[in-house]
Amino acid sequence: MTPCAQAHSPEAAGGDGGLRRLPGGRGGSLPGLEKKEQEVEQMRMDCEHFRARLEIAQADSIREKKEKLALRQQLNESKQQLLQQAEYCTEMGAATCTLLWSVSSSEEVVKAVLGGGKALKFFNITGQTMESFVKSLDGNIKQELDSDENQFVFALAGIITNVAAIPCGREFLVNSSRVLLDTIMQLLEDLKPGQCTKLKVLMLMTLYNISINLSGLKYISENPGFIPLLSWLFKDPDTEVCLHVLRLIQSVVLETEVFSKLASKFRDSMLLQHIITTSKSQNSNLRTLAQELLEDFKVLEFEIEMLRN
Repeated sequence: MTPCAQAHSPEAAGGDGGLRRLPGGRGGSLPGLEKKEQEVEQMRMDCEHFRARLEIAQADSIREKKEKLALRQQLNESKQQLLQQAEYCTEMGAATCTLLWSVSSSEEVVKAVLGGGKALKFFNITGQTMESFVKSLDGNIKQELDSDENQFVFALAGIITNVAAIPCGREFLVNSSRVLLDTIMQLLEDLKPGQCTKLKVLMLMTLYNISINLSGLKYISENPGFIPLLSWLFKDPDTEVCLHVLRLIQSVVLETEVFSKLASKFRDSMLLQHIITTSKSQNSNLRTLAQELLEDFKVLEFEIEMLRN
């Protein structure tokens, strides 16, 4: 009798029933795959998040650019309006001050201006305006004499010159507006030779008119920079400027009390040498006035020496 086949237990058949697992089978890889899928999903969500932020940032950028463009347009419009207003004010100021310059040669008009209560403020503004104008030149010698800005400043200087030409005007400027006189002397020093000669002449005429007043002459002559200023102005190539410098010196020389205090400074500075040089000028007006000054120097120095002895 043939023996029956018996089913052996897996252990008896070799421990695994004759079956072997393939390496990397599904049973061992599922957790790793799920982790990868989670990572991919997270990266996808991060990308969407950053994409959304980028779109928001781009939208904000576009909006800001539009706002900046609108603001820039408004700024340009405002600048244009301010420029037009400045041009209008300059044109109006030039016209008004030119008219006032014309009528300020009348003593009655000057008295009315001084008695109006705004004279001091006007003179202060005039000094500030002239100072700003000179600073704006920035060493530029060429001038647009017909421009409204130049005419405005020249008219202001002309008004001061006319006011100083009248006794009550000189008195007012000497007693109440010395800051303006200091500003004029400083501006004459700041302007370079050959620069803005018309303004220089007007300011020198003002100082000459002020020098007619004894208190005014003492005030400007006692300024430490007075003698150096006169020497500096002799370097100007403009004949009219030099002529008015000589006239101002002559006004000082004619007042013995004032000249006696300045005589040594005249001799020790380059001023006397400038006058000697000018006395040989080809220009007859400069030459004559300089020669007269030299004669006056000799006479006055002799008189001062006699008084000391």
